[in-house]
Amino acid sequence: MYNYYNYPCPNMSPWYRQQDRMYDRQRMYRNPYFYNTPMMSPDMNNYPGYPNYPNYPRYPSYLDYPYNQETVNNPWALQYPGENGFVELKDYGPNPFVININDATLQNDNYRTALWTGEHMQLTLMSLGVGEDIGLEMHPDNDQFIRIEEGQGVVQMGDREGRFNFEEPVYDDMIFIIPAGKWHNLTNTGNAPLKLYSIYAPPQHPHGTVHETKADAEAEHGH
Repeated sequence: MYNYYNYPCPNMSPWYRQQDRMYDRQRMYRNPYFYNTPMMSPDMNNYPGYPNYPNYPRYPSYLDYPYNQETVNNPWALQYPGENGFVELKDYGPNPFVININDATLQNDNYRTALWTGEHMQLTLMSLGVGEDIGLEMHPDNDQFIRIEEGQGVVQMGDREGRFNFEEPVYDDMIFIIPAGKWHNLTNTGNAPLKLYSIYAPPQHPHGTVHETKADAEAEHGH
């Protein structure tokens, strides 16, 4: 099995040892894709408060790996930000894929961006403007999972078109599930964009779907 915290980390508190924080610069983390060892920050020995260990083994941190298209093209590589701090938001399916979903969701400004489409599942990112909704819709064959990463809104569901018997406020870090066959709508009730990601099973949209605006989505798919 992969080493979690077998190497001593200077000045690491027991609380941090209990956390599974994969991408933290100042702490080691497990990475099954590169080495069966923890990763260390390249500047750890010079970090204030850390003792200097001149002979301490230097394992590559995630900062040592190129954040470029070459990494992205490797289906087994972790998807890290590019030099401008952003990942390329495109459809990476059906290849194996790893990404910081929170960062990707907040980065997305399109109404809809398909991030991963496979045979049985699809992951999309969405951004709803202030006062905007996804529109009343129903997917007869798709269960849908949605998580709110930023913003607030109201989700409504019901068995009949336009007649809702379920209504709940949703905001950061909340999820809701829309069963197949349920009419539903989600409205941004905040004063900032509502950022979310959605998982359809099976896929709902064609591979590589990008809708910059709701109007684009309605023109192409009717919703």
